[in-house]
Amino acid sequence: MKRRSLLTVASAATVMTLGGVGYAAHRRGRNPYYRGPVSDHFDGLRFFLPDQATDKSLSDVLRWQAKRAREAWPKSAPSPFPSDHPPERVGGLRVVLIGHASYLVQVAGRNILIDPVFAKRASPVRFAGPKRVNPPGIAFADLPPIDAVLITHNHYDHLDGPAVARIWQAHQPLIVAPLGNDAILRGYDDTMHVETRDWGESVDLGDGLQVHLTPANHWSARGVQDRRMALWCAFVITSPRGVHYHVGDTGFGDGALFRDIRARFGPPRLATLPIGAYEPRWFMRAQHVDPAEAVEGFRLLGAEQALGHHWGTFQLTDEGIERPAEALNAALGAAGIPLERFLALRPGQVWQV
Repeated sequence: MKRRSLLTVASAATVMTLGGVGYAAHRRGRNPYYRGPVSDHFDGLRFFLPDQATDKSLSDVLRWQAKRAREAWPKSAPSPFPSDHPPERVGGLRVVLIGHASYLVQVAGRNILIDPVFAKRASPVRFAGPKRVNPPGIAFADLPPIDAVLITHNHYDHLDGPAVARIWQAHQPLIVAPLGNDAILRGYDDTMHVETRDWGESVDLGDGLQVHLTPANHWSARGVQDRRMALWCAFVITSPRGVHYHVGDTGFGDGALFRDIRARFGPPRLATLPIGAYEPRWFMRAQHVDPAEAVEGFRLLGAEQALGHHWGTFQLTDEGIERPAEALNAALGAAGIPLERFLALRPGQVWQV
């Protein structure tokens, strides 16, 4: 394949990873993932967040790709933390970043994976698209028994179908995802059982743990014709160890999402928030917070502790590999918040109570 063609495929894979192409949102057709009643955030074909910014157009995508001021990343950027070997069970709360937006959360004797991605590329194809620059912070073989898998949405940097199928075959966990994502996951293993829920609904994980699906300023797509046909979400995990608010991807909007979480659940013990994939701001603002906005969200939540993810593993956007961590520390300093209260995690890094 010629170099120009390879670059075109790589750019297309990056766009799909970030959410497809906006023009597809205006085409009518059949939803291949979900059929359900019209609601205040589902029009019968596509999901939406009321008052959310409109989708980017194809011309916006081409403008970004044509005028990219992309800072180079290294081909390899190993984490300074060794690959983690988690204990089988934890009575308290232990969180480790696998990479990008993938976590293992061990809480009150339960083991929960969030958006587990073990693929070498966050892409619909194996030969192009964003490539992992560091290995997973936990080797697949070192995972403890997995009780639950939580999927926030279907972008390729959050939903690694082959990995979830492999986890299902090895552990038979409870899999929780927003509406429509069950159809996508069963495409990788038709025996997989997925509990789907809408915003505002919950799933009981047992032993005093519940997971609640809440809105996010984002969208979904696996290709260029299925934009917003599966729902996306953030999660709140309530347990005997407190409230844990996890956001896979979101734009800041007017901050209402963060204020609403605090009003409904109280100030979280822990917030795991995205801090990367935010440049250029004219294109990314509606779907991805930048570090300063993540700090403001942390402040609005009143959270005791925050951990930052969605950076340093896959280059999806234009900022350099270390820019999110640097900007996070600058924003914390400007807000008068101690740096240790909001850590930019690296693969294999553990935070625990």
